[in-house]
Amino acid sequence: MDTYSRHCMMELWECNDGLLDSREMVEKIMVEAALEAGAEVREVAFHKFAPQGVSGVVVISESHLAIHTFPEHGYASIDVFTCGERINPQVAAQLIAEKLGSKRVYEMNVERGMGQMTLLDDFKKERTA
Repeated sequence: MDTYSRHCMMELWECNDGLLDSREMVEKIMVEAALEAGAEVREVAFHKFAPQGVSGVVVISESHLAIHTFPEHGYASIDVFTCGERINPQVAAQLIAEKLGSKRVYEMNVERGMGQMTLLDDFKKERTA
């Protein structure tokens, strides 16, 4: 089906708080993860909050990658949504987790675009570094 897509959501804990508060580094990590996963980057928009935190989105031909950071808690929330089967959103999400130095990761993966949403077998995982 040509509306098939996958959505990988991750909660990243115990991340490098310096990275989480740098708009430039968060943007670089997100764009690199998209490219390393094989996606085609179309648009990039990031915002640095005062006194801390970054939010942003990388729009890709296959959909998007989004992040919201909370440096004061060492936490980031990420979504990687990809249409079709060519790009695996888990690849990009795992790269982001690694590059942010996350020591604790909670992950949920959902199939979308097929009618009723389906949680994948590995729908909920906890990993520690």
